[in-house]
Amino acid sequence: MATSSKDLRSGRPVWQGRPAPAVPRASLSEDHKTDVLVIGAGFTGALVTDALTSAGLQVTVVDKRGLAKGSTLASTALVQYEIDTPLIELTRKIGMKTAVRAWRRSRLAVEALAARLGELGLSDVARRDSLYLAGNELGAGALRREHEARRAGGLPSRFLSRRELPDWFGMERVTALVSYDNLVIDPRKATLALLNAAVTAGARVFSPLDITDVKAKSSGVTAALANGRRIHCNHLVFATGYELPHGMPRRHHRTTSTWAIATVRQAREDLWPGECSIWEASRPYLYIRTTREGRVLCGGEDERFSDEEKRDALLTRKTAILRRKLQKLLPKLDTTIEFAWAGTFGETNTGLPIIDRVPGMPRCWIALGYGGNGTTAAAIAADVLAGAIVGPPDVDADLYRFPGRAQAD
Repeated sequence: MATSSKDLRSGRPVWQGRPAPAVPRASLSEDHKTDVLVIGAGFTGALVTDALTSAGLQVTVVDKRGLAKGSTLASTALVQYEIDTPLIELTRKIGMKTAVRAWRRSRLAVEALAARLGELGLSDVARRDSLYLAGNELGAGALRREHEARRAGGLPSRFLSRRELPDWFGMERVTALVSYDNLVIDPRKATLALLNAAVTAGARVFSPLDITDVKAKSSGVTAALANGRRIHCNHLVFATGYELPHGMPRRHHRTTSTWAIATVRQAREDLWPGECSIWEASRPYLYIRTTREGRVLCGGEDERFSDEEKRDALLTRKTAILRRKLQKLLPKLDTTIEFAWAGTFGETNTGLPIIDRVPGMPRCWIALGYGGNGTTAAAIAADVLAGAIVGPPDVDADLYRFPGRAQAD
């Protein structure tokens, strides 16, 4: 069934406009002092603020766009512990013990996030298994080795042969892996719920508000605002996603554009068994999930550039490709598209995020390079940054340091 440009909500993510509680915020008309300033009110900023406020600190959040926008609003929010870099490939890059430790920490982050969002009573959080399909990066043999590596590392996995896959999920692919107990969420609702919890505990939110300059000293940090005011803080956290502050090392970071679609609501009997999240071992890869109301979200077709005008100009063509791939994989679906949008994210060479002190900026911290696993990486960032600022230090913090930075730096 065709979709006209008049009907298609192009450029509008499926989460936009859904009912969600407002977050109390204010304008800043005088200089302000706080324990921690968090720049960015997306999912990472909300989690970090929630963690630090829970630890008893006075936290202030600012964002130049508004709350839960940018990459958070563009996310399809498949919350998986599987890192973009397969375990067998990550092992080649950083060694088996370190790679397994990174994958296990990602598993723990999903559990911690499920627990916190459960405490907040969010209705758009659901457990989902994940189906990882063989593709042009990992064929049948490599996917079996990936399965064996996961099992050896204590990460439950089931290998499905070409014969088993149609019986389990009604799909035709060479092979696939099943992993268990991941999540799907509404990223906008989750972000606003976390910010509301932090505000209730004493956090302050100022938005929209733009930071024009940051001066960091060993005694404290001062952020200058576009309105001429200043915020003085003991620590500053950049939770700005792929938008890196001036002077930030970029050698190990690159930006990538991605596209996504959301279909009309489906009859439940036309969806695949268990509604597991689906992704594939390909480049560019496809990722698929359902929403609570029965829409199918499909994203991918990633390209390594970040020019927003160029990215958005490709929306019509990328939308058509995604729809065609979705229809081929799941022919029972009504692939009429109701929402289509584009987004940008940052990546690193290993697929692991960088969560660390900013080089040359005392008392300043940053989380970046999440890849396609941003929601899980944000949960790790909240733990690592809370450990760095409040203590005790997170036991896995060394996994996420800037490459080349010495352990004792």
